[in-house]
Amino acid sequence: MLRAEEKAMAMAVTMEVGNDGVAVISISNPPLNIINAAMLAALKQKFGEATRRRDVKAIVLTGKGGRFSGGFDINAFQNPGGHTSDRTIESIDLVLNTIEDCKKPVVAGIEGLALGGGLELAMGCHARIAAPKTQLGLPELTLGVIPGLGGTQSLPRLVGVSKAIEMMLFSKPIMSEEGKLLGLIDEIATSEELVRVSRLHALEIFDGRKPWLRSLHRTDKIGSLSEAQELLRTAREQAKRTAPNMPQHLACLDAVKEGLLHGGYKGLLKEAAVSKELVQSNTTKALTHLFFAQRATAKVPNITDVGLKPNHVKKVGIIGGGIMGSGIATSLILGNITVFLKEINSEYLLKGMKTVEANIQSLVARGKVTEDKARKALSMLEGVSDYSEFKEMDLVIEAVIEDIPLKQEIFSELEKVCSSCCILATNTSSIDLNVIGEKTKSQDRIIGAHFFSPAHIMPLLEIIRTEKTSPQVILDLLTVGKIMKKVPIVVLNCTGFAVNRTFFPYMQIPHLLVHLGVDLFRIDRAIRNFGFPLGPFQLQDLGGFRLGKASGKEYEKAFPDRTFRSPLTELLLKNGRNGKSNGKGFYVHEKGSKPKPDSSVLPIVDESRKFMNIMPGGKPISVTDEEITEMVLFPTINEACRVLDEGVVARASDLDVASVLGMSFPSYRGGIMLWADTVGSKHIYLSLKKWSEMYGSYFKPSRYLEERAMKGMPLSVAVEAKSSLKSNSKL
Repeated sequence: MLRAEEKAMAMAVTMEVGNDGVAVISISNPPLNIINAAMLAALKQKFGEATRRRDVKAIVLTGKGGRFSGGFDINAFQNPGGHTSDRTIESIDLVLNTIEDCKKPVVAGIEGLALGGGLELAMGCHARIAAPKTQLGLPELTLGVIPGLGGTQSLPRLVGVSKAIEMMLFSKPIMSEEGKLLGLIDEIATSEELVRVSRLHALEIFDGRKPWLRSLHRTDKIGSLSEAQELLRTAREQAKRTAPNMPQHLACLDAVKEGLLHGGYKGLLKEAAVSKELVQSNTTKALTHLFFAQRATAKVPNITDVGLKPNHVKKVGIIGGGIMGSGIATSLILGNITVFLKEINSEYLLKGMKTVEANIQSLVARGKVTEDKARKALSMLEGVSDYSEFKEMDLVIEAVIEDIPLKQEIFSELEKVCSSCCILATNTSSIDLNVIGEKTKSQDRIIGAHFFSPAHIMPLLEIIRTEKTSPQVILDLLTVGKIMKKVPIVVLNCTGFAVNRTFFPYMQIPHLLVHLGVDLFRIDRAIRNFGFPLGPFQLQDLGGFRLGKASGKEYEKAFPDRTFRSPLTELLLKNGRNGKSNGKGFYVHEKGSKPKPDSSVLPIVDESRKFMNIMPGGKPISVTDEEITEMVLFPTINEACRVLDEGVVARASDLDVASVLGMSFPSYRGGIMLWADTVGSKHIYLSLKKWSEMYGSYFKPSRYLEERAMKGMPLSVAVEAKSSLKSNSKL
């Protein structure tokens, strides 16, 4: 890591003029050559100097350290005042006036990556030379903004409208080889030859042997205006369906359209105006918050900051080849880690192996994995039916059903057969780790590795530590998670841990509302309209009622005062319903079709209501959709407050990341805690207090929530310092 003063010295824009008359302007800001306002000013100054000098015939723009540029400094979005006010001047003055309209030919020499503002600078040049396997893309929409240095105008003119829309709206990068085929890249050169080839290309433009092309003046890739408008119309309709609460998608298309209809200069003005507006929006603030919060999860007090070095995990044993075990195995072998998958008999083992293969092939079919990588990954998978191979494992992950005696038996056996350095992990979603490992003498190497289903797709990894778990074991599992391309969150051991503990009210309160007379399908609609992809009842269908019943018992034991004991799940099971697994739950699940509300479940709901008999005066309560949403989500926030108060997570933002990646909380709201602070602690507290008096202790405000509401404090304030102290005392 560079110290602050070293980084300041490394951050520079330099220029060297060769005997050939080419000025090489280099961007340096390790490790990704991120661009900020000061560097934009320095670039303008260097271009001005090169343009004035008589000994300069042409200019090459490149990056130092094997990378062109990773884009504009995202920190500017968190304090956007000065940045946005100058956005119009930056985009038009630098990209258009300084680079594109430069009186001398400018060639970009691109290596490693050119993303966001980096690619936009390159597109302002008159030609682009790239090293092999260089990543090119405009990912700004993932942060709630649009390309703001000319990207909405240059990209459609260089790769065509259809490809440009795909790259921007889906933040889908391409490699330089594809860029060459599309016309975005003019030549491919090795890293060693990149600057030399770029210089020669620039001189050939100067001599008139290569065309002098200005991106904003080009129309050859756009096609007919009617075709372009139809592409934009289709893209708008798709964006409205798939991202209805993401204004940046439509704003990006608006900027593209403006340029196509009225020319690149007018398009730049539109892009700049829209960028300024979006940077100030709640969506951008939320998505930027998540960006930084996600990167903070890997920083664990007394683990990642004390000089420990991770051990290299080469071989992993997985016990259980079901949906979870096979998914975990898939992620590991894709990370080039050898996996030994164990099952109780050859039939189950074969089924597990075939599931892993099917997972890999589905990724190939979707273009996520190449055929070569798929073959290599599958060669790293081996099936076993006993523990003979486990003595050489670096890590073992138990992924069997949520059965405490079975898990205890497995861990006792692992302690006998595995080496004393092998990490012993469990994929349990709710069971206390101390209970699982109580019959062993290896509590220092027992850890929770809670993946979310499907494990080869869902990005979150919840790492659970007990008071006895070794810091080295935590660091090693963090490293494995990084290899698997997971986002890790390290949490303290408790029932349900951080994610399921926080969200258990989200799965229970809807049952309470149903027994108070609210239509279950209306509850699901209200939650979907809030931004979740599925409502709580459809989510229960997906997981299956038996799993929900088992985890419900754990929460009832741990939190009896705030657990709603719903008879509905048991009645559904007695009526032969187990959700998606057998096609019948609250919804009808037919292969190839979206789930449809099942009206035949309503008599079972009525039976459950009669059994509970809790409707006030025997009549359904009257609530708005907004009240339904708040009655479901405010108890979840209340439980998150308890999780924070107990120091289960290191920081409040960890719960934001966990809620988005683990429970599909809408990302444009920034996560559960950021949204809670947007709503306000006082409103949440007063609402819960009112409902607790009307409907029971399920809504009783926590002490943590009450304290902050009374002081008018955000719920995330000062949490970091408090939980860090708890973390230090535990390790």
